[in-house]
Amino acid sequence: MRTTRIAFYAALLFSIAMLGLVCFADTPAVTVTGYVLDSACAFTKGLDKPISKECAISCAKAGSQLVILAEDGTIYWPIADTTPASGQNPKLLPFAGEKVTVTGKVYQRGGSKAIVIEKIAALPPK
Repeated sequence: MRTTRIAFYAALLFSIAMLGLVCFADTPAVTVTGYVLDSACAFTKGLDKPISKECAISCAKAGSQLVILAEDGTIYWPIADTTPASGQNPKLLPFAGEKVTVTGKVYQRGGSKAIVIEKIAALPPK
């Protein structure tokens, strides 16, 4: 009886793990162009772009999460696809206040969009 129960739970855990791999494997990479700015300004000030690079860096160093504000106004929350998850500000800080092109897997839930950054590059200023 105990061996059967252990085998059942092992099979169940294996099935859940495989389902998770299939779900993540089906997510295609997307390219997004936009500005890296702090999340508070993106929401509370309704900015189209950062006020300045210095402001975005200052807010990030004070603890505000950096986000990517796409050209169409969509806000992408940078996330990690690792467990435990890690903050993405260190990856984005060199690009704070700049326009970038980001490639990665996008996830959507409840009206929010998140992106697992695979590649990020600054666009030349106009």
